[in-house]
Amino acid sequence: MLKGKHIVLAVTGSIAAYKIANLASMLKKMDAKITVLMTQNATNFINPITFETLTGNKCLIDTFDRNFQYSVEHVSIAKSADVVLVAPASANVIGKLANGIADDMLTTTVMACRCKKIISPAMNTNMYENPIVQDNIDKLKRFGMEIIEPTSGYLACGDTGAGKLPSEEVLLEYILKEVLYEKDLADKKILISAGPTREAIDPVRYITNHSTGKMGYAIAKHCMRRGAQVTLVTGKTQLPRPMFMNVIDITTAAEMFEAVKENYEDMDIIIKSAAVADYRPANVADNKIKKADGDMSIALERTTDILGFLGENKKEGQFLCGFSMETQNMIENSNKKLIKKNLDMIVANNLKESGAGFGTDTNIVTLITREDCINLPIMTKDDVAKAIIDNILKRM
Repeated sequence: MLKGKHIVLAVTGSIAAYKIANLASMLKKMDAKITVLMTQNATNFINPITFETLTGNKCLIDTFDRNFQYSVEHVSIAKSADVVLVAPASANVIGKLANGIADDMLTTTVMACRCKKIISPAMNTNMYENPIVQDNIDKLKRFGMEIIEPTSGYLACGDTGAGKLPSEEVLLEYILKEVLYEKDLADKKILISAGPTREAIDPVRYITNHSTGKMGYAIAKHCMRRGAQVTLVTGKTQLPRPMFMNVIDITTAAEMFEAVKENYEDMDIIIKSAAVADYRPANVADNKIKKADGDMSIALERTTDILGFLGENKKEGQFLCGFSMETQNMIENSNKKLIKKNLDMIVANNLKESGAGFGTDTNIVTLITREDCINLPIMTKDDVAKAIIDNILKRM
């Protein structure tokens, strides 16, 4: 996943340094090359041997260490680095970087790097909120460095407040956003709908479907990592809230329609992967659930045709992609939907195929346009997302 990418992890003196060991392990499993830099103070919190074991590379602390193959080490690292993450970043190191002080291996190397630098402050709340520290953080922002805002919580010192290092998963997302893909979608605005909708029958029951939102979320995350400005309209799911995008939470089909209607006009690409409940109670307030011999019945009406609206109102230059889930005659039914809804592409899959459909981490899809029909093998939903976007870009 990250083969050929060089990640520099710069670790400063903080109790949160232990989290970077897990981050290094996560990156190693993705085939990244990892160089760990440590301040001398950081070695009081975690042993350099830990990082050397996890990364397979020497952990660098001393600028004048002669125990490596000759090169100007901080310069050679700086030239090959794809991204630098300073985490945890102490108030001391933030102050040095903000004011051009390079007096150890870590600050010297970071200063020499031309790649993206990401800074994740971690310290006592009072230190973090100190106006001098805040001014130094603002300086780093002005110099083009990205700041990861610390979270709030119970700190090692016993205080509660801002200053907590975010989780390893959050730190990893910042790295992946920067280096995983070329930013070929940097000039694109993309609207994606994902997840199920729910239509209330009464205060207890509702109509929905088995959608988990995994496919739509995978597409949204993939587009974000390729530089797109993503708006995600999502029904209720159990998935972690995606980062670096505008997320609009909805419950009903009517709410999803309104969110899509308000946002679609400025979009370059629209992908409707949401599984909208096809029906809702005709009148929730007045509806009476009829019981007869143990059976229940309720009057229903169709929900809004969101994809139909988008097809009828498609703007010049927009690319509209829908999804089709079928149990029979998949290609024929999907082609009809492609034409009827005025789509540029439809992603079809057969719910009867093992490894496809709702709730799985894989999918088996066919990409259908007016020109061709591409059958994809079973793939992870992340890989399916990449294939969908690659094919859309070829047709724009």
